[in-house]
Amino acid sequence: MPVEARRWADLRKQVAYRSKRLNTGHMVEADQRFGQRDALGPHGVMLFFVSDAPAEPHGYQLHTAYRLWLASPESDDLPRLLADLAEVAAENAARSASAGRRWHPLGPDGSMVNGGDMSQPAGATYVGVGVTTLDSEQGRWHQVARTLREGLATGRHLSAFDLKGQCYALLTDGTALHVDRDPHARLGVDGIRCNKTLAPERITYYNPHEHLTEQGDDNTREVWRQLGALHHTLTAHLLAGRPA
Repeated sequence: MPVEARRWADLRKQVAYRSKRLNTGHMVEADQRFGQRDALGPHGVMLFFVSDAPAEPHGYQLHTAYRLWLASPESDDLPRLLADLAEVAAENAARSASAGRRWHPLGPDGSMVNGGDMSQPAGATYVGVGVTTLDSEQGRWHQVARTLREGLATGRHLSAFDLKGQCYALLTDGTALHVDRDPHARLGVDGIRCNKTLAPERITYYNPHEHLTEQGDDNTREVWRQLGALHHTLTAHLLAGRPA
């Protein structure tokens, strides 16, 4: 099995697990700040980079920076949020280019992030973008968060650690990942759906998620579409001139 294939399969899993962990942190922080002046919005964006790390099993280290927003009507609309971010990224890149500089989403000028690995090794390479969202099949975040405080009709109270979350990610090798973070999932059920293999040594003839970005309801497909536009903008700017 080619080294590159094993590396990408490992990276897909690392991105999925990192996204799930960030989604959990997003959920806990949003729950703690719910109803306050600094309440968090239900959606965030994650940027993924890798740097060379010869001591690691697959020779790389994953770095993740993210952006969370304060709660507002604008930050509640995920497709709109992604579309606006793609537009801002394109404007920042064009403005820097006209001034003879090269813009980077981690800053220092026009930073797109406010958390995570904002200082990375020189030469770290962009490999993808993702979304953390607190909306799930249990309901929209604001609705579910109120339930935490009011209790269920049964009289039982839930905590943030009972709630589901979701993540979406697109990587530069054409990977599309969806993570359904379910704290009550059965042992062995990781909630990861991917259009590419997570286990390159296993021969599979059929992948039900091969066309992942075309599946789901209208809103889900629109999230994929706008995330794809942001990914295209970042890839075109950050990887321009690099060998494929």
